[in-house]
Amino acid sequence: MSQPATVMQSQVSRLDVEQARQTILADCSPITGHQQIAVREALHRILAEPVYSPINVPAHTNSAVDGYALCYNDPPADQQFDLIGSAWAGTPFDGRVGPGQAVRIMTGAVLPDGADSVIMQEEIERHGDRISVQGTHKPGENVRQAGEDLAAGGIALARGKRLQPADMGLLASLGTGEIKVFRRLRVAFFSTGDELRSLGEPLGKGEIYDSNRYTLLGMLRALDMDVIDLGVVKDEPQSLRQALGDASHEADAIITTGGVSVGEADYIRDIMQQLGNINFWQIAMKPGRPLAYGRANDTPLFGLPGNPVAVMVTFYQFVKPALLRLAGMDTTSAPRQFKVKSTSAFRKKPGRTEYQRAILQTDENGELTVRSFGRQGSGILRSMSEADCLVVLPKDNDGVKEGDYVEVQPFEGMMS
Repeated sequence: MSQPATVMQSQVSRLDVEQARQTILADCSPITGHQQIAVREALHRILAEPVYSPINVPAHTNSAVDGYALCYNDPPADQQFDLIGSAWAGTPFDGRVGPGQAVRIMTGAVLPDGADSVIMQEEIERHGDRISVQGTHKPGENVRQAGEDLAAGGIALARGKRLQPADMGLLASLGTGEIKVFRRLRVAFFSTGDELRSLGEPLGKGEIYDSNRYTLLGMLRALDMDVIDLGVVKDEPQSLRQALGDASHEADAIITTGGVSVGEADYIRDIMQQLGNINFWQIAMKPGRPLAYGRANDTPLFGLPGNPVAVMVTFYQFVKPALLRLAGMDTTSAPRQFKVKSTSAFRKKPGRTEYQRAILQTDENGELTVRSFGRQGSGILRSMSEADCLVVLPKDNDGVKEGDYVEVQPFEGMMS
């Protein structure tokens, strides 16, 4: 993989969110390992080659509605038609529809020979074996042509597509039972900090339970990654160097939490420089300013902050897009966001992009609005559990008044 030039120390404080994201993505190339798997196992896997359709979809010209198939290119003046049979999905009409004739047809049934249109049953009056068409219509109404959705030989799904439930259904509709996908990305992660204790251990004075590893575990499993949990590593150089060295040989990417700020016991940055390189270690954002990105023995390494909310925010803004690209997905995008009206004021000073937790609501007029969750401390993990979106306040923004429109990133979709 290529190694871009390290960002100079004088540039560190000026690196904005989008610069950081693009720097990381430019440094990430997809893994090369592939697997052949059954379609039933394909959810969230990433295609390693395009899937071509072996058939037309739909396979036959058919009816899009329940109604009556007839030739409307030259209808009788009185719009009266003789009913000569029925067509059902899986049981076509065995015959030809002539002028002034019609066939009762169900949704999905093959369009009979001679017919060019389907009139919805709500627009028909039936009198025994004759029907009367109400209103005016055009030839071709309510007809789905063979190959209209997908022509035989066309690309059904592109290489690099992360498969969703609808994609599994599409593959099944083509009769495709197996596909080639990228192998799962292997991601190693650990926490640093002498104050951290694992679950089940008693807490001493000044000690806390390590929540970040469980947050990371959940976020990585939601991305369908193979995870290597290295636990809590002591905040001292030899242990950290050993952990990073071992992880760089086992994994395709490494994530650490804690140990990347400017404190005397924060060693990750120095060890990154010893084992490989460091591209940057500060971003003009809140929460998450002390984020380091570089390589350990050529393995991409993300040094995330120690505060729980900062871990999640930086993961979704930077790490998730990068991991998906490493895993084979063709993506360069930030989390989806859109504008809504704020019913709260948001305090902010210019100079860095801020991500504040908030809750989406619908007002009495049915308009989507957003309100602040309240306390925005980067250690309040409960806020990420109870909020449902982030309000994105741009670098130059100096605060938001009630009634202003703001950009929001909903958790739904971002966290899967």
